[in-house]
Amino acid sequence: MHRDTAYVLAKLDWMRGQRIWPNGLRYLWTDAFGLVLLVSLYAELGDRKFLDQAEQLVAEVDRVLGRVRGLRIGEASDRDGQYFHYLAVWLYALSVLAHHSPAYRNKGIELVRQTHRAFVLPGRGVIWKMTEDLSAPYPGSGLGALDAFDGYASYRCLGEAQLGKEIADMKALIDLTAPRLHITQDLGLGMMLWMTHMFPDEDWARIQRSRCLSQLDAMWQQDGYFCREPQLPEVKFAFTNYGVSIGLQAVAEMPQRVRRLNEFFDGFRSGDEYDREAITHVMSCNSHFPGYFLRDFRGLIHQP
Repeated sequence: MHRDTAYVLAKLDWMRGQRIWPNGLRYLWTDAFGLVLLVSLYAELGDRKFLDQAEQLVAEVDRVLGRVRGLRIGEASDRDGQYFHYLAVWLYALSVLAHHSPAYRNKGIELVRQTHRAFVLPGRGVIWKMTEDLSAPYPGSGLGALDAFDGYASYRCLGEAQLGKEIADMKALIDLTAPRLHITQDLGLGMMLWMTHMFPDEDWARIQRSRCLSQLDAMWQQDGYFCREPQLPEVKFAFTNYGVSIGLQAVAEMPQRVRRLNEFFDGFRSGDEYDREAITHVMSCNSHFPGYFLRDFRGLIHQP
């Protein structure tokens, strides 16, 4: 696991000075990765300010994105609705925070109970996007390919005893889809690898780990990055490659490529909004220091 905390601390200072994060617009995906980062820094460095900042971040997410049920995608006007995938990553982040502040476990469990029945169609799948009040699927949305896996992993990390019914719903969907699921998008491959390392002995995890590693090997570009899709060798995004990095570090594979992609994107500029988007820079920190994204970091073993 990479442990470049000096890089992370400098990046956090720069982001705050530029009002990018955590003092920029709220966005649930970025805030989830940032929450894991802050708690990881607390565990690694022993500085209480990082745990305080983590709890302040949760309060801000609740204040800005919180709804009667669930959490809005983001603060900007075009980030309406609720993504199940983002909720699941936020739930995982709350489970990490609960390792040090136990009250956050109940907070995460309550969020599952607010949202699960709206998104999940037992025996069919998980709707990937809902309207903001969770009254209906968002126009144009359908069933997500990875969402059941996301929910299964996060729910189990939060509380297997309390969420037994919800976990069973997700496991049934995984059993239906895992044998035929072939992921080809870079970030999806990285996140699936990360989920497999939480439950390495389960059949679906063995199947998907092998497929994901094979697909990523075919998508590696010698310049030092993984392309977005196999048929798009020139298309690359920093934040999605950082997601691949987390997944590869979780399963302890391709360490030289992880190092090379970090080096490549440290000097890369896309020339568009992603050069200043918080998602790019927060996830770069996670790639340089995944911390609690690894199941045995600092003695935290989520899955028995």
